Amino acid sequence: MKQGKKYTDSAKLVDRARLYEANEALDLCIQTAKAKFDETVEIHVRLGVDSRHADQQVRGAVVLPNGTGKEVRVAVFCKADKEEAAKAAGAEFVGAEDLMQKIQGGWMDFDVVIASPDMMGLVGRLGKVLGPRGLMPNPKAGTVTPDVAKAVQEAKAGKIEYRLDKTNIIHCPIGKASFGVEKLQENFDTLMGAIVKAKPAAAKGQYVKSCVVSSTMGPGVKVNPARFV
Repeated sequence: MKQGKKYTDSAKLVDRARLYEANEALDLCIQTAKAKFDETVEIHVRLGVDSRHADQQVRGAVVLPNGTGKEVRVAVFCKADKEEAAKAAGAEFVGAEDLMQKIQGGWMDFDVVIASPDMMGLVGRLGKVLGPRGLMPNPKAGTVTPDVAKAVQEAKAGKIEYRLDKTNIIHCPIGKASFGVEKLQENFDTLMGAIVKAKPAAAKGQYVKSCVVSSTMGPGVKVNPARFV
């Protein structure tokens, strides 16, 4: 595959054979973010687990101290007595049956879905729509909760969900290139700390196999996984 000139120039800055310390890798991500927009810095972590086994799943959510730099639009399913609290916390869309019908009709102008437990019977009907997009509310991610207002505040503050894909890799944004190394490092450490803490008891051998950071349009930079043992 032919790469663009900016990518080729950026790739020259990265030693692909080297395992960088996190701060060095993040600094390189910023240097190689040469697009005309503020690129997102992403982390890709390959774990020594098998996602096919239920006892080796790695999934959870964490609030990044410096947020993600992205405006998050939140939709909340709750009963009337919690609607005002959800709106006051910053939710753009709040409802029940009406909201479900709107989504069934093809409307998808939101980034996060939060639901109170008593609404999951209703939200469950949207499984085929929300599930494939990773938007289905889940207790482990804190998006199914009696305290919908708190969940909205956390989503707005930069809460992200991490979970294994079928290839045993976790992909997550940790901020924007404009954040600078210090803020990205804080977000990186917070996310990696959560992933390491979530290590399944059934996991054997090396847990963090590899870790790569990259900007949206930039090359991957390998981070030394030894520090996460």
